[in-house]
Amino acid sequence: MPSLIAPEGTVPATLAAPMQALARVAADLALTIARGPLGGGSLAAEVGNNSDGDNQKALDVIADEAFAAALPGTGVRWYASEEQEEVVEIDADGTLGLAIDPLDGSSNIDVNVSIGTIFSIRPAQPDAEDTFLRPGREQIAGGYIVYGPMTAMVVTFGDGVLTFVLDPEDRVFKPVDSPKPIPAATKEFAINASNALRWEAPVQAYVTDCQKGEAGPLGKTFNMRWVASLVAETHRILSRGGIFLYPGDSRKGYEMGRLRMVYECAPIAMLIEQAGGRATTGRAPLLDQVPDKLHARTPLVFGSTEEVDRVTAYHQT
Repeated sequence: MPSLIAPEGTVPATLAAPMQALARVAADLALTIARGPLGGGSLAAEVGNNSDGDNQKALDVIADEAFAAALPGTGVRWYASEEQEEVVEIDADGTLGLAIDPLDGSSNIDVNVSIGTIFSIRPAQPDAEDTFLRPGREQIAGGYIVYGPMTAMVVTFGDGVLTFVLDPEDRVFKPVDSPKPIPAATKEFAINASNALRWEAPVQAYVTDCQKGEAGPLGKTFNMRWVASLVAETHRILSRGGIFLYPGDSRKGYEMGRLRMVYECAPIAMLIEQAGGRATTGRAPLLDQVPDKLHARTPLVFGSTEEVDRVTAYHQT
């Protein structure tokens, strides 16, 4: 089949087949998303719940089935998806494990806001779950595809960050200038402020100090952002800096936040570190953490180093 990531050789040879499969499905999804209701039916229609109790949208299921169907013969043995209760075996002789959030930000499907796919590739272990219940630093690739005004793939193979944009004319992901290192300082933070009364004290104190502006202890005026799409938040921070916070809070089921470590937080953390930023739980480096189950959740704080370190300091006082 023709290459969907140009030029040839951009992707390490050992990962070329699964990356081409991801690109092929992403190109198809981009078209499906762009057509919206013209394709028949609502992509945002609720069709059930996943194994973790979250509502599944039609596009969640479409994306999950498409990625799983594209992987046979690519060297992937184990497939771990947000939409699957357990790890699925693809090729018994495969050497790789692929963890994926097939459709991130599904609450934004019907309002035409950027959504995406997040993926992580690791060496396959003999045991399915043991492949993924390991530190994030064992990842050999991590990235996302953002479906927005343009469709872009941003990925790291452990040596910097690469960016590709889908050319709608020939449906090939083509390289563009990768983002500059994330600036260490920022005046922009992203958090869902509607949960403020439920945050733990260090997060409340940090956000309150951001809101105090130049007269406050941080000595500068911040802008707040919140898209409710992790790929969109990440893409903005890679483009111009900032800090993102999704802490745990006092609501039942939110004690460890709502983002999953294996197929959301770990690949984003790998990207951010490769771009010169920092990614933590608020207390400790995210990539050093070991999930205790496939769908384990974790608080996530990432972005410009000065602010991420500041949040860590707030947790230590």
